[in-house]
Amino acid sequence: MSRIVIFGAGGRAGRAVMAEARDRGHHVTAVVRDPGRHRDLAAEGVPVVRGDVTDAARIPSIVRGHEAVVHAVTPFSGPEQGFADLDPEFFVKAADALLHGLAESGVHRLLVVGLFANLQGPDGRPVMDDPAAFPPEIRPYAAAHTAGLDRLRARDSVVDWLMLTPPALLRLDSPRTGRYQVGGETAPPAPAQLSYADLAVAMIDEIETPRHHRTRISVFS
Repeated sequence: MSRIVIFGAGGRAGRAVMAEARDRGHHVTAVVRDPGRHRDLAAEGVPVVRGDVTDAARIPSIVRGHEAVVHAVTPFSGPEQGFADLDPEFFVKAADALLHGLAESGVHRLLVVGLFANLQGPDGRPVMDDPAAFPPEIRPYAAAHTAGLDRLRARDSVVDWLMLTPPALLRLDSPRTGRYQVGGETAPPAPAQLSYADLAVAMIDEIETPRHHRTRISVFS
């Protein structure tokens, strides 16, 4: 049994990872920015901690004593939200804070939820650079996400990180199958999709038996 911290435990991906981890007998600590908005997590017997994935000073005290950390935080929920409050450095700050905090506290495994937009399309360009395949209005978010990936790759750290990137069709209403495929830097061909539940399966598989190290992979069905 592992002890796992999930930043963004109140979101779709975070809740799926939490459910999968608990079903397999792991101990989970849920980290959210406002515990008052997620009382249902505490009601299920999960320790809920107030925390910010970009707070480098606070992260060591949150993650110490755990074996793995999952970063499933997103500051953006959809185009209708707009970008007035989007910090283009959010994912860079999160990468810096997590790599520093995990190294300081002796936690060596970090799993990050990626974004399909910076996978390569058939023409070799990132999907986000093709306006026919990716809405231009969402590009600022994709660029912020990509900057976070670049920071993970650039930092020399003892932390064994892995970014798992689902396809564009990431479904909340699809069931858990326990099956998925793993790819590399190229976006899987349409109509590739994945359920949040199977993304969580891939995440916990990589915690239980790490197979990929300091890289980004695509995960799809």
